Amino acid sequence: MCGRYTLAAPNPAEVRGRFPIGESIEVRRRYNVAPGDEVLAVTTDKEGRPRGELLRWGLVPSWAKRPDSGLKMINARVETVAERPAYRRAFERYRCLIVADGFYEWRRLPSGPKQAFHIGRADGALFAFAGLWSIWHGEDGQTLRTCTILTTVANSAIAPLHDRMPVILAPDAESAWLEPAASAARLRQLLGSLDPAAAALRPVGPAVNDARYDGPDCLAPAPDERQPALF
Repeated sequence: MCGRYTLAAPNPAEVRGRFPIGESIEVRRRYNVAPGDEVLAVTTDKEGRPRGELLRWGLVPSWAKRPDSGLKMINARVETVAERPAYRRAFERYRCLIVADGFYEWRRLPSGPKQAFHIGRADGALFAFAGLWSIWHGEDGQTLRTCTILTTVANSAIAPLHDRMPVILAPDAESAWLEPAASAARLRQLLGSLDPAAAALRPVGPAVNDARYDGPDCLAPAPDERQPALF
């Protein structure tokens, strides 16, 4: 699964240079993005042109009666996304890139507490999660634009922490993921696991354990006495 992630390292100019988000969207450093937060994404307009948006993390399908289902739908499994009613229409028509530079996963230590790990690309590069988005309209005129992150089977580097991981698209697959006319077969080809050799994992301190906290010390190294072996 993917329950927290980061967009911490780059400055806004780097993000704008890497992704077609335009100049009007605010880009902030985020050290602990959590479900329910606004997240930086690339969607497409009616003509299929990419655009930057801030979407709330936790998909609310357009047909949902209430918007509070979103926090249960922060992830969608690639194996079933094309069939499940909650995701099927979004998979067909509303795909997006969710901009990040890492994500967190936890492992329980023999002593009892959980140890957080920050996982990114070994080259430190920005990347995009494969995402889906939706627009929900309430009876009172309220409008929500929300998203979910696709997950797949964890690669061998991440499997000791969790059996699932978010889909990190290859850079040359990002435009294909947004292509409105892409077939389901073509889309599935894009949704593989990150090469284990391209992943970098490191233990971090306990600040990230509080989903409400979003400071730079979320990425601070784990205290020496808690430094676990990397499997």
